[in-house]
Amino acid sequence: MPTKSSSPGHARRRSETRFLALSVALAVVAAGATTYAFTAGAEPPHGRHVELAVEGGTAVVDTATLAVRARTRDGRDLTLSDASGTDLGKPGPVTRTGTGRARWSYPERGIDVTARTDHGRLSLSMKAHRDTSVSWPVTGTDSAATALQLPRGEGLDIPVKDAFWTKGEDGLAGSGVDVSEGLTLPLWGYSLGKRAGVSYLTPTDIGTSLGFAAPGGRLRTTAEHTFDRGEGTRDYTVTFALTDGNAVAPAADYRSYLAERGRLGSLKRKIAKNPATGKLLGAFHAYTWGDARKRAGIEELRKLGVDRMWLGYDGKPYPDKAAVGAAKKAGYLIGPYDSFANGQDPKTADAPNSVWPGTVYPDFCVRDAKGEPVTGFGGRGCYLSSSAFEKAEKHHHYLADRTRRMVANGADSYFLDVDATGELFRDHGKGHRMTKAEDREHRLARMRRIADRGLVLGSETAQAWANKTLAFDHGGATPVADGLWKLQKDREKWGGYYPENAPGVFFKPVDLPAGLAKAMYDPRYRAPLYETALHGSLVNTERWELSYEKLPAQKTPRALLAMLYNTPLNYVLDGPSLKKHGAELAALQKYFSPLHKAAGTEQLTSFRRLTEDRTVQRTVFGKGTLTVTANFGTKAYGGLPGGCADARLKGDDKPRRLCPAELRKG
Repeated sequence: MPTKSSSPGHARRRSETRFLALSVALAVVAAGATTYAFTAGAEPPHGRHVELAVEGGTAVVDTATLAVRARTRDGRDLTLSDASGTDLGKPGPVTRTGTGRARWSYPERGIDVTARTDHGRLSLSMKAHRDTSVSWPVTGTDSAATALQLPRGEGLDIPVKDAFWTKGEDGLAGSGVDVSEGLTLPLWGYSLGKRAGVSYLTPTDIGTSLGFAAPGGRLRTTAEHTFDRGEGTRDYTVTFALTDGNAVAPAADYRSYLAERGRLGSLKRKIAKNPATGKLLGAFHAYTWGDARKRAGIEELRKLGVDRMWLGYDGKPYPDKAAVGAAKKAGYLIGPYDSFANGQDPKTADAPNSVWPGTVYPDFCVRDAKGEPVTGFGGRGCYLSSSAFEKAEKHHHYLADRTRRMVANGADSYFLDVDATGELFRDHGKGHRMTKAEDREHRLARMRRIADRGLVLGSETAQAWANKTLAFDHGGATPVADGLWKLQKDREKWGGYYPENAPGVFFKPVDLPAGLAKAMYDPRYRAPLYETALHGSLVNTERWELSYEKLPAQKTPRALLAMLYNTPLNYVLDGPSLKKHGAELAALQKYFSPLHKAAGTEQLTSFRRLTEDRTVQRTVFGKGTLTVTANFGTKAYGGLPGGCADARLKGDDKPRRLCPAELRKG
């Protein structure tokens, strides 16, 4: 059936002005309910159904309950949402307000609703006139549902009946996630049998959460939106799109959504604006300590054959100008880690980037509703208000001065922690009050200023709203499960922040508990949602504390996933680790470099699983620019051994093979 394709390049080739009118004749839908046609000003009976044509079929909204069904062009009847979990009260009359648009209200709830077509999607928007909440849509209830797509980190594709996720300690059932903070993309989706599925986008992600349940052993999801005037969340929109059921189809839908609105970035344009950004292509990423951040350590990397690297540093001493010069000569990017999020008493601060001039601390602390400072990460100082900084910047230049000092050694890149993540704040502080949405805009503004200085800018676990501003991020590739934070708090197992030249938190190898390893790195559950949406806009890696050597048991699947998704590996390096792992790093980077140079600016256009057990997977970038096949299993597939990947660039006579475990035998 002609639905939204999982191939982003073919996601929606249609006129921007194409829309479909409300039904013009009486019809009977599969469920047997009557659908009324109407013209402007006419009012069908209460509790009836509004029918809108969408790409691939017709969507029907029950105004009495907000249940949504779809009838596909090939005759299938799909449940896109069950009735709202909130009693909405009796709906008012439905009024047509334009072609392909209808309106009604729920007076008892104080909510107005608009349903319309949007580039082939059903878009349903609510505006509340008082503070309230709604549990809707209720999804995954169709008996044909087979898998849930969830953008946790890079992305998950979870069979709805998989007991690990419906019953297990590391599963989803009984949990919930803040869409604006805990997901990298504001979406989820379902596969509904063969070649059918649905994509849900929530552009009003702030104030929206997603809850998981497993009645009858099947994963279901329910969104809940809180309408709060003070939080600025009185509007709520959800779009529904019919898809072909591919695991990455919801992300392809979102990429199209961004492109339609001019919100999709382009690495090619970023490179044209700042040619240094081009040095990200082919580069692995590494934070450096000790000798690895000195000129000799950088020159050693180049002698090993590493032609591209992004090198970061945290804490003092910073690399001197000679080291920075050596990095640039080698073709590498180099820059500091920084954060504008934390403030501490200068007399007792535990990090130089938590020290600010004058009375920034405590005057700029984010304040809760009681006026108390919001305690900073790890119980350190306070979180600092982006509103306070923005209001002060014109006269005091706190942020500009900080940035200038941090790159005085000639660094050409900058990593700004926290700013692009979903951890946003409502600030009640006198003189710098802000909503979470305003916090987001302040962060974007200051990140743009850094990028406009000519620095190649990255941030932590970049949410999609930051994709046009950033060149790279650290963390968006990691599908963090809750158990990881618990494990990291155990300093004996995970490591602490000492010794200073090689902190255990970064360098100490760790064996993940079996459940946590499965939830995060079992390739059978992984799907490149983030890359489908944003590859070619920015470069995405794993979290900086999860370096390639941190998790020895996951090295092979992580290397294969990186090649399959065309994303860099990240490292932490000091003198001893460079000697121990340098040759392996160089071999992996040598394999990756030409692939990423060719395809790093392209979109991911296809993702397929080639075996029933999901262990053999294939991606395509651009119009065949790069094709990668990874075998995560133990048996050979088509001549490709288990634990290996084949990559073929357009024009290659034969594939390029990588077997990561073989690199460790030497």
